[in-house]
Amino acid sequence: MNSHSYGSYVKSLSMTEAFPRRRFLFLQGPISPFFYRLGLLLRARGHAVHRINLCRGDTLFWPEPAMDFTGRIAAWPSFIDDVLARHAITDMILLGEQRDHHALAIAAAHAAGIGVTVTDFGYLRPDWIILERDGLNRDSRFPREPDAIRALAAGLPPVDEQRRHLDDFGQQARWDMQYHLANLLPGRFRHYRSFLLHHPIPAYIGTGLALLRRKAEARRAEALQANLPVGAPRWLFAMQMETDYSIRAYSNFKSMDQAIARVVASFARAAPLEGHLLVKVHPLDPGLKPWRRLVAAMAARHGVAGRVHFLGAGELDAMLNAARGVVTVNSTVGIRALQLGRAVHAMGEAIYRCPGLAHMGVLDEFWAAAPPDAGLADAFLRAIAAHLHIRGVYYREPGLTMAVAAAAGRLERGLVGEALAMG
Repeated sequence: MNSHSYGSYVKSLSMTEAFPRRRFLFLQGPISPFFYRLGLLLRARGHAVHRINLCRGDTLFWPEPAMDFTGRIAAWPSFIDDVLARHAITDMILLGEQRDHHALAIAAAHAAGIGVTVTDFGYLRPDWIILERDGLNRDSRFPREPDAIRALAAGLPPVDEQRRHLDDFGQQARWDMQYHLANLLPGRFRHYRSFLLHHPIPAYIGTGLALLRRKAEARRAEALQANLPVGAPRWLFAMQMETDYSIRAYSNFKSMDQAIARVVASFARAAPLEGHLLVKVHPLDPGLKPWRRLVAAMAARHGVAGRVHFLGAGELDAMLNAARGVVTVNSTVGIRALQLGRAVHAMGEAIYRCPGLAHMGVLDEFWAAAPPDAGLADAFLRAIAAHLHIRGVYYREPGLTMAVAAAAGRLERGLVGEALAMG
């Protein structure tokens, strides 16, 4: 989408009567009170608010009467069509646009001319939240043409990188466990199939053990990097959680194993012989796969055992600052790399996969790639901050209240996608 059509789209969202009464439908959202409190605020401002629960966990975070869908997914399209028509829904709000129920609901909404807003953790971190039309990455309406990005950024302020809100990982973990463990006793939602790839109990145990080992792993990673040859070029591969829907929905990879294997093979073929590749695990990876052993085996198979290194923890910015570039599927680490002026190659669909930002050639050519266009990277960051984000967090006050207020302001005015510098 070019700057003219995107700008026309954004303008059309605001060409209605001031604060018209809207009718919102909430589907699954963050495992947090964010959606419930957002619904309460919208209702208090005179809008109609409806909710569909798909599983028992959903009911824990919407503590008032709602519509429950308890059938098989084959019955979902007719159910959602009926809800949209019967309640004259104007706006659908959800997280995880590629989940099976959500993808079908979005198709129904589009057929009926109903706006869809998606949310998730921000492309920018740590205290930003996405509020975007239709989808993320490949499905985002944000343009991929350099001139269009520059046009969107014209007149916008620099990105405010000062941290405004603290989140609470402990609270996030507790709510996440409540949600997914409740789904193990589904009750009337017996036909619901979780979007998780792994059973929650071993995943929680594995994550807990990994967190206990984090300090030791960080020391090990620091020592490994300190012992690399001085001046030797290095690159970082940023792993993602295999349960991350951006992997399944916006790439051709079915697992991290496949992605790592492709990167190691390319590194062995085409990277400078003096170069090193660091494979960094995601901080919340549950450790259900023996990544260190798997990476070592891949490196040995391609004859680069001494030049490919697995990092079980470590400080991301320090790794990025020491690296020439970053390879990822479509992680937000790519955006942090752009902020730090590092070359980026995205193997999947990513919002930053654009000429001048990400390397657009084949992976084998990336090892000689130049850094991103600094001016374009700055324009990209300013544009996504203003158009696609609000400030706040899902799990701790006062950031949660700030995020609810900012989201309500955009939703009730139909300004999702509008460049509001103050969020």
